[in-house]
Amino acid sequence: MSGHSKWSTIKRKKGAQDARRSKIFSRIIKEISVAVKEGGNDPDGNPRLRLAIANAKGVNMPKDNIQRAISKAGEKNSASFQEVTYEGYASYGVALYIECLTDNIQRTVANIRSYLNKHDGKLETMGALSFLFDRKGVFTIPENNVAEKGLDEDDFLMEIIDAGAEEAENEDGFYNIYTAMEDFGNMMKKLEETGVEAENAELQRIPRTTVKLEQEQAVKVLKLIDLLEEDEDVQNIFHNLELTDEIMAGM
Repeated sequence: MSGHSKWSTIKRKKGAQDARRSKIFSRIIKEISVAVKEGGNDPDGNPRLRLAIANAKGVNMPKDNIQRAISKAGEKNSASFQEVTYEGYASYGVALYIECLTDNIQRTVANIRSYLNKHDGKLETMGALSFLFDRKGVFTIPENNVAEKGLDEDDFLMEIIDAGAEEAENEDGFYNIYTAMEDFGNMMKKLEETGVEAENAELQRIPRTTVKLEQEQAVKVLKLIDLLEEDEDVQNIFHNLELTDEIMAGM
């Protein structure tokens, strides 16, 4: 899973450094809206909202912004978003799994198809690529959040293994923890019990195999991924491009 972990690291660094912070906030606000409409505005009784708030804190969203998003989502005339997914191929056979939250499906699918067509990609039918990915819980936790709770690495790893961790990596001062989809809730509860806060926690699609490309080819694919990520309706993009050290160095 290390290749996927590298991509998570890139996104984390970009989110902290560039002008995409407003886009990140927008995605989280949508998730808060869906969570409130689905289960109410009390995070104690709404696990999805509790997770969205935790992720908002992980990207340093101001408390006022979080509360405003919760309040607005509870208004009768607030927008309703629908969860939709699209599957397709970028250049050179790289598989893409695109998760969206949208209030206009016609607009969203038209945009996704346009991006792919203009960059030598292709939109596939729903379910066509699902066999290429496994759905996993992925938690990103800063080392210092663990240390602040008086846990050393061995103690912490024992705790998360008991909660269902399948794999844990320590890279660049962050723990990247992977669980089976059905153990996602158990891991959330374990972290809440220990008081350790994740910077980000979500269900991701982890590629079973990866496609290795030359630097120039990989850059072309990553440009398409960046374009898709900039779309207001796109929440997450998962792919099976192998991110080598050479590609990482060129980004």
